[in-house]
Amino acid sequence: MGEHAGGEGSVLSRSRLVRLRQEEAELRARVQPLLDEHGLLPEHWRILAVVDDHPGITMTSLAASAVVAAASLTRHVDRLVELALVVRRIDPADRRRAVLALSSRGADLAARLLAAEEGSDVGTTSADLADATGRA
Repeated sequence: MGEHAGGEGSVLSRSRLVRLRQEEAELRARVQPLLDEHGLLPEHWRILAVVDDHPGITMTSLAASAVVAAASLTRHVDRLVELALVVRRIDPADRRRAVLALSSRGADLAARLLAAEEGSDVGTTSADLADATGRA
């Protein structure tokens, strides 16, 4: 049980929840400088990541998928729209709902954050990511 997971003082645990929290802390440390540079919170990154994976997602689905409280989601999305990272449109299939997509600026930032998360060069562009994943 005395094996180290990586950082000084960090040891492996049989608990999946503990290991998950350790990985979350490591990932936050990787992306936080880029988030700080743009005045964003980890919640904003989760929203960007989900919208990047699912363009046209509804607010309800986004709240559940990004693990952001529905009560605060609108405030977070408003901030991302204000920063021109996310585009909010009326759902053509149901005009009562809004759907979200990333702007080109949002897609570029999402690619940089994903690269940071993976420990790669944070200068990676969305085009580089599309080439790597086969996504357009």
